[in-house]
Order: sequence, then structure tokens, then C-alpha cells
Amino acid sequence: MILFPAIDLKDGLCVRLEQGDMARAKVFHRDPAAQALAFENQGFAYLHMVDLDGAFAGKPVNAAAVEHVLEAVTIPVQLGGGIRDMKTIEGWLTKGVTRVIIGTAAVRDPSLVREAAREYPERVAVGLDARDGKVAVQGWAETSELTVSEIARRFEDAGVAAIIYTDIARDGLLKGINWDATIALADEISIPVIASGGLASIEDVKALLQPRAKKLQGAIAGRALYDGRLDPAEALKLTREYREQARR
Repeated sequence: MILFPAIDLKDGLCVRLEQGDMARAKVFHRDPAAQALAFENQGFAYLHMVDLDGAFAGKPVNAAAVEHVLEAVTIPVQLGGGIRDMKTIEGWLTKGVTRVIIGTAAVRDPSLVREAAREYPERVAVGLDARDGKVAVQGWAETSELTVSEIARRFEDAGVAAIIYTDIARDGLLKGINWDATIALADEISIPVIASGGLASIEDVKALLQPRAKKLQGAIAGRALYDGRLDPAEALKLTREYREQARR
């Protein structure tokens, strides 16, 4: 069970949005690489990053900031935002990204996901961000007519490493993760699911470790870490104890 600290990049800065609205961005750190190193030093084992500008532009925009992060840390990094062709996928994986996250292209070009997962086993994840049950694309600016489960099922046999499921209505608002929808998705498919959007406190971490969430690969923590509502040491202690007990 992995707790992923999140770094979202806008204009080269580390920010958090509310409900994916770029106009509601709050800067939490002006040096993303320093923030990433702080997360590593706190004991986090895997970093989640999103190029927000890239998600809207359809191509990498904050490449320099991402590269500085990759140089600063030794822990694995998963990256999403503007990853919509094989050249971009290959470029990031070559530069040291452990796992790329394909979002918009998973809806519009599912063959890309299949090709990438075949070429790079266990290094491709799919990001599904839902608004009222329907998947949003293009940096959440547009909503498709497809449900999360409809798209997730497309990739059951594709070798995708994980589905990252975000409830947009909760993202950045500290309302708690939508556990019911996230766990229902995990129970419906064989691909590991990562919960995202709204993690608010240690109570969400405890919920992640309950038996009903056993099929989840982990959860992403963003604003709660930056606001100090979630104590990293306490959260990581719980996840470590969970893993130790699972090994017995």
C-alpha cells in the first residue's frame, strides 16, 4: 500500500488546484525539486507528479521543472500531463520517470495505451478523472460521455500498471476521498487502482488500510500534506505497519 505525495506543476511552480480549476491555483512551493527532496527525506517511497500546463496544452510544458525533480530525488516518480504520443512517453521514461500516466489519450486514443504498455511493461498507468461519473479530459476542461468503468475495462488485458482514479468534485477541497466509487471501481476490474482527490486527514489513510480497500494500490495526498492537516510521519507509520502485518 503506497501513499504518494503529489507535486502539481504550473508555470514551473508547485501548486494545488481546487476541482481542477487553473484559476484557483495556490502556490505552495516555488522550487518543486526542493519540495520533492523534502518528501523523500520524510520517508515517502514514490512521488506523483502532474504537469498541469501540459495537460491543457497536450504536450510537456514544465519539462525543466520535472527534470530538476528527477535529478534531486532517488525515489520513483510517476508523471502525468500532456503525455499523448509515443515520443513523449519514450522521452520521459528515458529521462528517468518510472511510470507515465496517460489520461486524455486513454479516452481518445486507447491504442496508444496498449502500444505503450506492450513496449514498456509495468511503466504505464491510466489516469481517469471523473466529474459526475463521466471522464473529463484535456486538463479536466472537457467532459466525455464515457464512464470510468467503461474506459477502465478497455485496458483489462493491456498490461496497464495502474488506474489512477480522481473524483474532480473533491480534488483540492479536503473533503475526503470518494471511497465508495474508488473501491467499487477496484472491485470491478483486475487492474490495481490508486485513489486520488480530496484526501483530507489521517482518517483517509486509515480508510485506505481497511479490508474493503485491500485491492487498492494506494492513494495520492496533496493539499493535506501542504496544509499540515496530514502528518507525514504518522501516515507513513500506519502504512508501514500495514505492510509488515500483511507479510506475516
